[in-house]
Amino acid sequence: MTLRPGRQRSDDRRSLDLRILEHRVPPPVVGAVVAALMWGLSGLPPPLPLSDGARLAIVLLLAATGLTFDLLGLIAFRRSRTTVNPLQPQKASALVTGGVYRVTRNPMYVGMALLLAAWAAYLASPWSFLGPVLFVAYITRYQIAPEERVLHERFPQFAAYAARVRRWL
Repeated sequence: MTLRPGRQRSDDRRSLDLRILEHRVPPPVVGAVVAALMWGLSGLPPPLPLSDGARLAIVLLLAATGLTFDLLGLIAFRRSRTTVNPLQPQKASALVTGGVYRVTRNPMYVGMALLLAAWAAYLASPWSFLGPVLFVAYITRYQIAPEERVLHERFPQFAAYAARVRRWL
């Protein structure tokens, strides 16, 4: 099959149109939208066959772990006196590689994903577990990948850091 020149430009435009989502939606807003979608899906059968006690234990474990990742990431950024604004990675004044950043390059996003997993467990619907997957896919494409491009440009040591520490877990 041969593509006409006009068709190629259309494909290029579509590709560029998706780039406008990069660094546009604050990750907490993405998380809130995903949480709402999860709630909407939670009424679909079948429910998870979990006792209330088991469900509560899972929710508390996931939520506590998620909040811990979020808090440790925020503390590490504050100690390094660098921006926590994910929409403006070009304002980063330091590459944070210590503390929880030795375990994951994105502890705050890991924390949000775990909080969404806790919400899915609370909702007790297998369909709700699509939410954390959707969150990870969106954040990886439209937040993390563009952030990492900026970090590669600003900090020569980022490549070595990225080679030794996983993006998620």
